[in-house]
Amino acid sequence: MNFSNRITELFNIQYPIIQAGMIWASGWRLASAVSNAGGLGIIGAGSMYPNVLKEHITKCKAATNKPFAINLPLLYPDIDKHIQTIIEEKIPIVFTSAGNPKTWTPILKEKGIKVVHVVSSSFFAKKAAAAGCDAVVAEGFEAGGHNGREETTTLVLIPAVRKAINIPLIAAGGIATGKQMLAAMILGADAVQIGSRFVCTNEASSHQHFKEAIIQANEGDTMLHLKKTVPVRLLKNKFAEKIKEAEERGATADELKEIVGKARAKKGMFEGDMNEGELEIGQVSSMINDIKPAADVVQEIWNEFYATLQKPF
Repeated sequence: MNFSNRITELFNIQYPIIQAGMIWASGWRLASAVSNAGGLGIIGAGSMYPNVLKEHITKCKAATNKPFAINLPLLYPDIDKHIQTIIEEKIPIVFTSAGNPKTWTPILKEKGIKVVHVVSSSFFAKKAAAAGCDAVVAEGFEAGGHNGREETTTLVLIPAVRKAINIPLIAAGGIATGKQMLAAMILGADAVQIGSRFVCTNEASSHQHFKEAIIQANEGDTMLHLKKTVPVRLLKNKFAEKIKEAEERGATADELKEIVGKARAKKGMFEGDMNEGELEIGQVSSMINDIKPAADVVQEIWNEFYATLQKPF
């Protein structure tokens, strides 16, 4: 089926399905697989040293001739080096998050790069549009990993952002199926960004133990923590329980940072420590029951979306 809208035209992709740029999960293998399947693959640069990002870009270019993007958290300490790499490598699309889009959007746009910013409210969506972003990702409270403080669900957030801005809108948070994709687009989204479902693919660089824990997850097995520092949704484990206990006794932001320490997400998501690692995943993990190739995930979501679209209500 030929499908065209503002997002497919903006990114030159077949399907309005975008794989989220997740730390420790979305390297070149996953990004190229999603792009080859007709979606938009994204390399998650937030966990990569500058030389590692260059390596992933080189390998991704060798694995696909389709467009792919880089996800760039704006709080990354060596962001100027990543920006330099993105410009030198002529990356066509950049998704930014966790920071002020005004800082780097004009520089990237000057080089002909399309910029998309991740937001958690209509207020920040307006800021992103004013900064010159080509589109926004509106990410609801259900999403895994770093999250907005507003705790607005996707079902409420998407129509609010649609009303607030005119630029293309990508829905994220709690989406893993074609039916959920259709619901988001009925509410005003032009596309969906999907993270958790792509963590459980063969090509994701997340550890096998983490993938298997996601498959076993039930409703209520994730929780939003660390609101005093940087809010993050985690799968429940021994480490998450420590954070919960500390928060309940009124631990300060500094105390919480000390408990988290360094490389906690790497320990869990990449190295597979299911007890002491930070396991970032969304609420929709309870709907994920298998590990399969990324291309199969893209096709499965699209087929369900299209089949449901044809049915009378």
